[in-house]
Amino acid sequence: MSRVAVVAGVGPGLGASLARTFASEGCSVALLARSASFIDELAAELDETAGAGLAVPTDLTEPDEIRSAFDAVREAFGPVDVLVNHASGSAWKGLRELSVEELDHAVAVGVRGAFVCAQEAVDDMLDGDDAGGTVIFTGATSAVRGREGALAFSAAKFGARGMAESMARELGPKGVHVAHVVVDGGIRPPNRDVGDDADYLDPDAIAETYWHLVEQDRSAWTLELDLRPHVEEF
Repeated sequence: MSRVAVVAGVGPGLGASLARTFASEGCSVALLARSASFIDELAAELDETAGAGLAVPTDLTEPDEIRSAFDAVREAFGPVDVLVNHASGSAWKGLRELSVEELDHAVAVGVRGAFVCAQEAVDDMLDGDDAGGTVIFTGATSAVRGREGALAFSAAKFGARGMAESMARELGPKGVHVAHVVVDGGIRPPNRDVGDDADYLDPDAIAETYWHLVEQDRSAWTLELDLRPHVEEF
């Protein structure tokens, strides 16, 4: 079944892999990010797949821009079926170096932006008699274990995880699957050699896991998923 998916926060790594994977499954994929040139090129690439792409330049710290972006998605593709809250931002600093403005920015992107995106998407998912949809949050190790020297990033990821858990309990009975993915390890960077591929998560493999969450049967929905690279010992 064709779906309309929004990926909020798209860069050349995992965000691009998510968009390509969803489009290959026939989804119409809207790309929300500030980098207009990158998402324009990616949207054109998606148009050559089984699905379609739409670039919507958006500052995810601005609620009005987010709402306008969802209006553009609906106009182009129709109601939203899938949302991936993938954006994050942070100054990599500890308590004494971090400014209030830097903390506010991390929370504005990772928590407030995700909140506004979810409100917009879930309104579509619950509209009408055939209610249902999927909201996925991209988390990190810092969502479950605060990282030294990354106070703002950790605070935002903890906040997004709490929001996902609350939404899952509120919306699950109404037919909306909400899942949080803990990416517990480094993701192999694009267009750059790394010492050992086994030390990194493959972004395409992660994207396939996200797609599995979208297709899960309602009788066995995943609330939280922990992904990490294969290692001999933990």
